[in-house]
Amino acid sequence: MERLSLNENPPNAPQQRQPQQQNTLGPASQPTSGPPQLPPQMFTTAAQLLDLTDKKLVLVLRDGRKLIGVLRSWDQFANLVLQDTVERIYAGKLYADVPRGIFLVRGENVLLLGEVDLDREDEIPTSVTKAPFEEVFELKKKEDSQRKAGDKKRHRELSALGFEPEHSGEILF
Repeated sequence: MERLSLNENPPNAPQQRQPQQQNTLGPASQPTSGPPQLPPQMFTTAAQLLDLTDKKLVLVLRDGRKLIGVLRSWDQFANLVLQDTVERIYAGKLYADVPRGIFLVRGENVLLLGEVDLDREDEIPTSVTKAPFEEVFELKKKEDSQRKAGDKKRHRELSALGFEPEHSGEILF
C-alpha cells in the first residue's frame, strides 16, 4: 500500500485538472474536496422544525404534560411557540382537554414531538373516554400522589441497599 497525500491521485486513476485558485492571504493552492455533504432534508438540529412550521403537533414535556397545538415559531434552541394550544390530561381511562391558547415552550423541556395526522385526528381510541376536566384532574392528582408515595417507598428501600435512585420519579417518560 502506497502512501499518498490528500492532494495526490493514485497512479492508475485518471488525471483531473484542478484550476489554480489565488488566495489573497498566501500562495496559490489546490482546492481540496471536502467530506460528502448530507442532502438538504437531513437536518440534525432545530432546523428540522422548518418542515413542521404551521402544522399541528403533539408535544410531551419532561414533566409529563401533553400539549397539542399549531407550531408558529421556533428558534435555534428549539424553543417553540404554539397557537390554539390544548393541554390534554390523561388519568386512568379518561382524558380531558384544557384550552391554553398561545403557549411558549422552552426547548430543553420537550421530551417528544410529533406531527398530528389531520385525517385521523378525530378518531379517538376506544380505550379512553372524554370526561369533564374536574373529574379527570382529581383522578390525576390521586394517581400522582400514589405514584409519589410508591417512589418514596422504593427510594427508602434502595437507599437501604446502598443505591441512589435518579430523578425520584419526577420526570415522566
